[in-house]
Amino acid sequence: MKNLFSNFKGDLFGGITAGIVALPLALAFGVSSGLGPSAGLYGAIFISFFAALFGGTSTQISGPTAPMTAVSMVVIAGIIAINDGSLEKALPAILTVFLLAGLMQIGLGVLGIGKYIRYIPYPVVSGFMTAIGVIILVTQILPAVGYYPNEDKEFVDQYKPLAEEIILENILKEEAGEGILVLENFEETIKRAETITQEEMLKEARTLAKSEASGVLGALKVMPRALQNINWLEFILALSTIIIIYGFKKITTAIPSALVALIVVSGVAYGFGLNYRPIEEIPSGFPVPNLGIFTNFDLNSVTPYIFTALTLALLGAIDSLLTSVVADNMTKTKHQPNKELVGQGIGNTIAAIFGGIPGAGATIRTVVNINAGGKTKLSGMVAGVLLLVVLLALGPVASQIPAAVLAGILVTVGIGVMDYKGLKAIPSLPKDMSLGPIKFSSEVVIMIIVLVLSSVWNLVYAVGVGLVIASLMFMKKMGDLTAERSDVKSLEKEQGWADEARFPQNLKESVFIKHLKGPLFFGSTSEFQILADQIPRNASTVIIRMDRMQYMDQSGLYTLEDVLIDLHNSKIEVLFVDVLKQPRYMMERVDLIPDLIPTEHIFDTFDDCIQYLEQKTIEPKVEAAL
Repeated sequence: MKNLFSNFKGDLFGGITAGIVALPLALAFGVSSGLGPSAGLYGAIFISFFAALFGGTSTQISGPTAPMTAVSMVVIAGIIAINDGSLEKALPAILTVFLLAGLMQIGLGVLGIGKYIRYIPYPVVSGFMTAIGVIILVTQILPAVGYYPNEDKEFVDQYKPLAEEIILENILKEEAGEGILVLENFEETIKRAETITQEEMLKEARTLAKSEASGVLGALKVMPRALQNINWLEFILALSTIIIIYGFKKITTAIPSALVALIVVSGVAYGFGLNYRPIEEIPSGFPVPNLGIFTNFDLNSVTPYIFTALTLALLGAIDSLLTSVVADNMTKTKHQPNKELVGQGIGNTIAAIFGGIPGAGATIRTVVNINAGGKTKLSGMVAGVLLLVVLLALGPVASQIPAAVLAGILVTVGIGVMDYKGLKAIPSLPKDMSLGPIKFSSEVVIMIIVLVLSSVWNLVYAVGVGLVIASLMFMKKMGDLTAERSDVKSLEKEQGWADEARFPQNLKESVFIKHLKGPLFFGSTSEFQILADQIPRNASTVIIRMDRMQYMDQSGLYTLEDVLIDLHNSKIEVLFVDVLKQPRYMMERVDLIPDLIPTEHIFDTFDDCIQYLEQKTIEPKVEAAL
């Protein structure tokens, strides 16, 4: 507790400054997610406070971020769609998924997974971050021009026939569930169908229209209609917000430009009584737990989203730990990755219980905190408390913020979150792969695949596909490299190592040396399998040098076993030199040592091996002389 207040003044100012920066983003991310501004504010309050209190990075400021919000949008839209377009019905399942993500993050920290997050390939992260920017930018163009598909009467009317079909289908499903035989009770079905009101049909049609226009492809589909039906007031408010955000940064960065834009544009719109569209009302009073998570828990509705919850947990972990590295570089400290994951998990878990969207460590807010004097966990806790005060004192005022202003803020977020560093590097990356006559950079391919799939298909699956492709390409490279450096040649043709210079001349044509350089794993086994065929039948001995083979997997082990059996059947003696700990352990576990390679055929040094061969050559000559 003493350390917590060791930098009270700096932490207080840093936390207040970071909280001010977080306010407009929290509201914007809440609206963008589909749960409303209060969900973004609740997420910012609880994640900021509890992730700071229990986390492993003293200066980290946490809350809703662009990547976490983008994935949350997928979860929210998907669960709402299977709940008849009703957010109220879908909310318990949505928050349960967020709760599971938080619990998974705690589990990742407890299991010590934090140190492994850094192994996710950069092209996957780069493609994903750029896709996040594309998704936010494209989807926010619609509210920025004041176009809402579910309020476009002509567009909604297109879905009324389908809406009627869906309602009738639901009636038939209800009857089947009630045990009513449709053919025998057709009159009952007709009666129920006649009770369908125009309001019900319109509600279903609006749900379908909104769903059809969701995501990048949906937004692009309705973009022509949106541009033909621009609400010029909403567009001017959004455009003014964007101009102020970029313009004010050139004047000073001491005051967050997003906050300036929020206050100025909202103040003008409200002060002049403009007929603008406000955001959803923010509930006043202290946030209360959403007990529906526990009382209405339905495992069947949540099970399809388990992988999504894991993705949220991993994405939050990556986002947070990358920010932790930035904080370390600025403060010359070292964060505790696993403790940080536990803290983020606790924050996300509590936020979900209170109806907040998930979040992670936020780089910009953390940098602002450090620059303003924040040094301990107190700064992150202060930021959360400040946002709670704003909620309690200014909730009704914040409810008057124009929706177009938040759309404008999000447009700048989408532009800023793209990985321009990775995009600029595309022309200069080496073309290390080929497909026939076409050469290409494997890293560029991975980045583009993740970018495209994330933007037009599914964020969650795109990351998985990117990881699989990156792993396969990496294994291909390692296999090619191992094969290239480990070709089997006679000693006269293969470039020998320094200690092979004094190898006996009389043994050079009958003894072959195999240099294993790099891991023997499933990506390199195909090349190694042809070893036995490459060795002439007049060879008497093969020396396999293993001092540069640090690792062997199960595939490599069994491939080596097959090669040794082939050589044994060909009456060729095999000698091992300098077998390292892990490969030797693997070979001993399946009795490859000593069944195929006796322990006396394993040498610590190449000189010991030469001595054995010389002694073996001398002994027959001595016996013949006798």
